[in-house]
Amino acid sequence: MAQYELLTVGNPKTAKGKELGYAVAVLHLAPANLSGHNVCPMATAGCIAGCLNTAGRGGIMRAGETTNAIQKARVRRTQWLYDSRAHFLATLQRDVERFVDWCEDNGFKPVLRLNGTSDLDWDGMAPELMAYFKALGVIRYDYTKVATRMKRQGDHYSLVFSLAENNADNAFRWAMHGGNVAVVFRTANLPKEYCLSVPGLGAVTLPVVDGDKNDLRFLDPRGVIVGLKAKGRAKKDTSGFVRETEDTRLLTHA
Repeated sequence: MAQYELLTVGNPKTAKGKELGYAVAVLHLAPANLSGHNVCPMATAGCIAGCLNTAGRGGIMRAGETTNAIQKARVRRTQWLYDSRAHFLATLQRDVERFVDWCEDNGFKPVLRLNGTSDLDWDGMAPELMAYFKALGVIRYDYTKVATRMKRQGDHYSLVFSLAENNADNAFRWAMHGGNVAVVFRTANLPKEYCLSVPGLGAVTLPVVDGDKNDLRFLDPRGVIVGLKAKGRAKKDTSGFVRETEDTRLLTHA
């Protein structure tokens, strides 16, 4: 595998995509405002507390420490993005070009997730670079809590709306426009369907697909709930960010 300055390719979940012929590269920044720059404009208390930023090796700390090399690297990347945007984007371009070359040599379709632990509008920040990635044949996907970003979707960019404890109204509207909604469940057994209900807007029951089988969200059928099992700190969530399968009351507030 090629070496990258910004991208990560060894995530166990994204690696599952190789069974279907896709290789996934992810950009991990320091989420919310951990770097001094807020890269998650619609972050909530629940999603910050349960963020996968500390999942896996990112959460392994020595006794008495509150950070590690992975966390420090994510902070450095984020500060780099804001302090030297042109240099950062040039480095990202080189990384993606190396990744595409590796995929071509090894028979995989290249997939890119730039918001591994962030929620930035890359198409607004670097439109020419995103167009270049599309021209290279790169498929992009992300999860977002920014409802207005639905307009960014296209044949090479797929977005899933992330349900939090306070955005059921936007999740409902997203679903009504044919978009998919990611829901984190506490149970290990995902429900077959789930209801999004918002007073004054209506209710819709959608089938649930297992979002933990792989991370290739652009392959999901339209009009579904992407079910994700609570992991790490999210298992102890009490904010309403993590849903109980038998309790739809948590989805009825905006």
